[in-house]
Amino acid sequence: MTLETKKSVFVELGKFLSQFSEDASAQKSDVLYNDIFFEDFENLIRLSQSHNGWYTPEQVYFSIQSWAEALTKENIDKWLSTYKIEENNDNPKTIALILAGNIPLVGFHDFLSVLITGNKALIKTSSNDQHLLPFLAKYLIAVDGNFKEKITFAEGKLENFDAVIATGSNNTSRYFEYYFKDKPSIIRKNRNSAAILTGKETSENLEALGEDIFRYFGLGCRNVSKLFIPKDYSFETFFQAMFKYQDVIHYEKYANNYDYNKAVFLMSNFKLLDNGFLTLKEDSSYASPISSVFYEYYENLEELQKRLQEDTDQIQCIVSNNLTANSIAFGETQKPQLWDYADNVDTITFLLTTK
Repeated sequence: MTLETKKSVFVELGKFLSQFSEDASAQKSDVLYNDIFFEDFENLIRLSQSHNGWYTPEQVYFSIQSWAEALTKENIDKWLSTYKIEENNDNPKTIALILAGNIPLVGFHDFLSVLITGNKALIKTSSNDQHLLPFLAKYLIAVDGNFKEKITFAEGKLENFDAVIATGSNNTSRYFEYYFKDKPSIIRKNRNSAAILTGKETSENLEALGEDIFRYFGLGCRNVSKLFIPKDYSFETFFQAMFKYQDVIHYEKYANNYDYNKAVFLMSNFKLLDNGFLTLKEDSSYASPISSVFYEYYENLEELQKRLQEDTDQIQCIVSNNLTANSIAFGETQKPQLWDYADNVDTITFLLTTK
C-alpha cells in the first residue's frame, strides 16, 4: 500500500464518521459501504453505555465527530508533510498497542499512526472500550482489504512484536516499563490539564472552560482538573458560567462520584466551594477526583510559568489566554489536532526510527 492509498482510506473513514451526530445521524450518498456499516454503527453507539456506563451517546458522538473533523485530506497531509515515510514498507514492524479506555476511542491516534507508517498493529483493547475500535477496523478493511493483515486484536498475552506503545496509570506504567524493558517503547502515565485564570476572562471564556472540565465527565488527561488563580480571585463569575453544565449531575455514575467525593472532603474537614454538581478544593495536586476541581493561588505569573515548566511531566496541556507557550484556548482541550501528541512524544518519529 502506498502512503497516498493509506491516506485515502482514512479519509474515507472520516467521511463515514461524519454522518453520525447526536442531533440527527444521516446517511450520505457518497460514503462507501453504508449499506453494510451505517445502521450497525448507529446501534453500537446507542449500546455503548451498556458496555461502559461513562460512554453516554453524547460523549461517544462527540468523540466520533472529533475524529471525523480530523480525518480530512487537508489535515492528514499537513500532519505527515514533515516526515519521510516510505511509500511501500517492505519490512513492516509489529507494534503492540495497549490501549486505555477512559474516553471513547482514546487509542485511535496510536492505531492511526501505526497503520499510516506502514506497520502492523497488534492491539490489546481496554476492557472498558472493546467495541468501537474493532468496528472501525472492519470498516477500514472493507475499504481496502490490504489492512486485514495489518490489524490484529489480541485476546490474551501479547507475543511476537517489535515495539510497544502502552497507556495506563502511574502504577501500571511501572509494570509496563519492567515487562517491556527489552523493547523500544512509549509508556504513558497519568497526566492532567490545568487552566490559568487572571480574573479578566469573559463569561464566554469561562463557559468554554466548562467544556474542558466536564467533557467526558472529566475522565480524560486533557480535561482541566486544576485552576491557578490570583490571590484576589472571585469565583462568582466562574460558578455562573458553570451553571450551563448542571445537567451533568443527572448521570448516575457522575452523581455517585460527586456525593462520595464531597462526603470524603467534608469528613476530612476540608474547606470546599460547591454549586451542587462541582466542588472546588484548594490543593497543590493536579489530579482531582471526578466532580471536583482543585485550585491554587499564584502571586507572580513568571514564577507560575517556571513551576509549570518544572511540572511538565505531570501536565498534558494548559488552558489560558496565551499566558504560557503552547497554551490552548478555552474550550479546545478535547479537540486535539493530529499533530498534537500525547505527552508531547512524537509517535510518528518513534515509529519511523524504531530499529
